[in-house]
Amino acid sequence: MNRAGFLTAWLAALGLLLSGCGEPPDSEGFAGLAEAPPASSFAQPSPADAIELPGDWGPHPNHRIEWWYLTANLRTEGGEPLGLQWTQFRQGLVPPHEAGELPASRWPLQAAWMAHGAVSFRGQHWFSERFARGGIGQAGARAEPLRVWLDHWQLEATGPNRWRLEASGDGWSYRLTLMPGDRIVRHGDEGFSAKADSGHGSMYFSLTDIAIDGTVTVAGSDYAVTGTGWLDREWSSQFLRSDQQGWDWFALRLDGGGRLMVFRVGRGEEAFRSGTWVAADGSVHALSGDQVRMTPRSYRETGHGQVPAAWRIRVPTYGVDVTVQAPEGEYWNRGLYPYWESPATVTGSHRGEGYMELTGYARP
Repeated sequence: MNRAGFLTAWLAALGLLLSGCGEPPDSEGFAGLAEAPPASSFAQPSPADAIELPGDWGPHPNHRIEWWYLTANLRTEGGEPLGLQWTQFRQGLVPPHEAGELPASRWPLQAAWMAHGAVSFRGQHWFSERFARGGIGQAGARAEPLRVWLDHWQLEATGPNRWRLEASGDGWSYRLTLMPGDRIVRHGDEGFSAKADSGHGSMYFSLTDIAIDGTVTVAGSDYAVTGTGWLDREWSSQFLRSDQQGWDWFALRLDGGGRLMVFRVGRGEEAFRSGTWVAADGSVHALSGDQVRMTPRSYRETGHGQVPAAWRIRVPTYGVDVTVQAPEGEYWNRGLYPYWESPATVTGSHRGEGYMELTGYARP
């Protein structure tokens, strides 16, 4: 996610929300991702690192920032499309090896947690944001059995290949059963995903075809839903340069079995681009910047600014030339830092559906 100016706001708010419980350090960029931590501080991912499961479903306290991020394209029993999002972030503030250096009189804030939930239906968008401090049981994560929680919002394993996701906010809630399957997509270099030519990056893997069913409630009405989700798992300490602004990300499931994730950091020709193509046979192909073309096709005027709600995305190497379009409506996640999070339809060389996340377009 440049999830970049976003966590600047988060850390500033934590200073107020959690005052007296420890003072978060100053930070720039989304979750401090555009800030270089001290050499003695958090660990940096590198291509030499390896993704190890199931352990990497759990937290990485030696890294500054991580998230568990689900988007889903669902349909009601009547065939109406419904989109939803759930994201939980962990922000490390003090690495474990430095925690013992804090004065005994302080109640140290070593990590903070934030969660986002959203539902998109019939051109309307519901969103909620929650915060918690770490270390007191209010929020956390573990790998085995999988559980990620913040208050009553939680994703947890309930059996083999079976998870439960529950969350609720003002005017919305969902209670879902997820069947994740076992196809893990490692992005970039066997899981190391570069975010700049300088080599900054993250460890990043996805589940691209999670079968989902359950109940979504919006505006007082319950809807039985079924569909497919995409879950990203990512962690880092710094993967953005301080001058990188804006983030555009797409996760698309295409008819015929192909799966495509592409993103760009920055704007225009200088933007850093990358992605992953998953062929119908399950083979995974990392995409370099010169293989990915991402161009806004039209902008939508909204209450928070103009948003490129339609894009042309091309990956000529694999015959992809598609238009990705958000449905009518406004899909701002109006938290501390507004960003656009919407379901999307795909037309052109392939048809399909997925999700788009766009940051850096909201008016100040």
